[in-house]
Amino acid sequence: MTDNRSPLLYRPPAPVPLSPLVSLLRVLTSQPRSLLGLVPKEAYTEMVTPLGYSRRGILLVNDPEITRTILTNPLEHFPKNDLMVGALEPLVGESIFVSDGAAWRRQRQMVEPAFSHMGIARAFRWMREAVDDYEAHLDGVAAGGEAFSLDAAMSHLTADIICRTIFSKSLEIGTARDVFTSFAEFERSVASVDLYQLIVGKPWSKVRQPDHVLSACERIRAHIDALLAPALEAGAPKAGGGILEHAGGDRLAEARGDIVADLVAARDATTGEGFTRKELIDQIGVFFLAGHETTASVMTWAFFILSQRPEVVERMRAEIDAVVGSGEVELAHVKKLEFTRDVFREALRLYPPITFIPRVAAEDTQIGRYRAKKGTMIMIAPWTTHRHHALWPHPDRFDPDRFMRDEIIPGSYMPFGLGPRICVGAAFATIESGLMLARLVRRYDFEAIAPEEVKPVARLTTRPASEIMMRVRRRG
Repeated sequence: MTDNRSPLLYRPPAPVPLSPLVSLLRVLTSQPRSLLGLVPKEAYTEMVTPLGYSRRGILLVNDPEITRTILTNPLEHFPKNDLMVGALEPLVGESIFVSDGAAWRRQRQMVEPAFSHMGIARAFRWMREAVDDYEAHLDGVAAGGEAFSLDAAMSHLTADIICRTIFSKSLEIGTARDVFTSFAEFERSVASVDLYQLIVGKPWSKVRQPDHVLSACERIRAHIDALLAPALEAGAPKAGGGILEHAGGDRLAEARGDIVADLVAARDATTGEGFTRKELIDQIGVFFLAGHETTASVMTWAFFILSQRPEVVERMRAEIDAVVGSGEVELAHVKKLEFTRDVFREALRLYPPITFIPRVAAEDTQIGRYRAKKGTMIMIAPWTTHRHHALWPHPDRFDPDRFMRDEIIPGSYMPFGLGPRICVGAAFATIESGLMLARLVRRYDFEAIAPEEVKPVARLTTRPASEIMMRVRRRG
């Protein structure tokens, strides 16, 4: 019987690595299909692993130096992979998440100020109000003793937070709720990991999404357009050559204090032009994707793990009580909760929301000791890099203290990516998650109903194969 008091003896749910052929057969015969099951055991011990059963050729990369070279290559030798672009383009258009080259650099420069320290400080009040409302809801759930889906709960809370911080609107108001519903359909059904295309498809093949996914994307974009209207009207924008002109953009951002105001105010450093209306919809689509789905993914895993680790919960509570006391959790408190932040970081290590970061070789090149032809898929793999036996002691074990021991090899930890394309919302997500953990751990005990049935799959993000059902009760 496992001793739950020892962190190094707890292995959270993960597939057991097998040989390449058995891994392929496992994926083809299992439901739901997931790339996690396709990864052979060699990928957890080798720095570069060829996955030889693909027509296009796939190299799975764990080597930190090679990873950094690929993700920071200034000559665009490794653009975003066609499968990922094909999955996300109907929702996010030509936004920062899928663009390359000069287009990406322009967008990054314009988007970054919205996620500055000042922007996060403004957003914190929206985060706090969303958690206030969720605690009121969870008090009722606890009093009734009813079971609930942890996945759905975290998705709803993080979507409410991102909706408030983008639009200054609660998720329950009008079109904001419709956006969440359509987004859930997109996440469930988008062909982000099309195994047929992955194994037998040609590089740069057109990825066709199901009609109902395309319809969901159209609804989301229409709703975002409607949610944009008040910000554009408040700023008195006018159309000029297709570009939204806004003389008082900075004043609008200061008055509203939300992300959409910052985006309306953003200007290209060279031309002085702002985002077009379509570009605004593209970027906001990204923020819904990255701002709620990825955070919901890691929070689902964090609260599941905590339901299995009572001694970790007690350490977090001791820290929260010492730093915060009985009062409101403020932004300054969240920044001081070091062990709580390490719990979040360890959940990110074991369950990186973006399981794989696919790139494609734009020309013949050398990857480690392997020759990669033009069109080869280069699979940067946070999932395997974070669990690699040469990079981490006890890589499959939940051990948040590893961050305090300073045993992290540079380039081996990349839940937000690496280099210039590191996630622009990384600091936002860290503060948001710290607040959620501090507030909910301080107030509630979580109990997983069937923890032995939980297993991860790689969908749009790293998610449980089926819903994790929970019960919750008030602390004490």
